Amino acid sequence: MTESGSTQSTVQEIIAALKDKPGALLPILHGIQDAMGYIPAESVPDIATALSLSRAEVHGVISFYHYFRDTPPGQQTIHLCRAESCQSMGGRKLEEHVKSKLGIDFHETTTDGKFSLEPVYCLGNCACSPAMQIGKEIYGRVSADSFDAIINNTEASA
Repeated sequence: MTESGSTQSTVQEIIAALKDKPGALLPILHGIQDAMGYIPAESVPDIATALSLSRAEVHGVISFYHYFRDTPPGQQTIHLCRAESCQSMGGRKLEEHVKSKLGIDFHETTTDGKFSLEPVYCLGNCACSPAMQIGKEIYGRVSADSFDAIINNTEASA
C-alpha cells in the first residue's frame, strides 16, 4: 500500500470509529493527529463529508486550535514556554535565540525535519524559568548557551 493509501485508510478508520459521537469533529481531529502526527490536508474533505460540514468549517477548527498541525512534525518537538514567569525571566530573549538558531518560527519544522517548534503556556516549571520541553524531558533555567548544548546533544543522540 502506498503512503497516501495508508494515510487514507488510517483517516477512514478513525472517521468511521468516531463519526457518531456527539461533537465528533474534535475527537476525529485528535485521533488523526495522534495516529499520524498531523492532520493531512487531503483528509479535510473526507471529514467534512462524514460529518455533513463544509470543508471551510473543518479547516477553521484545525487552524483555530494551535494544538493541531497540518504539516508533519519534526523528529523532535521543542515546546518553549511563553507563560508569564518564563517571560519575566528572559523567555523572549530565549525565544528569539531559538527561532534564529533553528531558522524557524512557532508551528514550523526545520528544513532537515529534525525539529518542530511549538509554544506552550506553562510547563509547571516556573521556579526554574525559562523552561522548555523536548519529548518528555523538561529543562529549566534555559539560556541561549544551554539551549545550544541541549540541541547539540539531542542531535548527537538521534
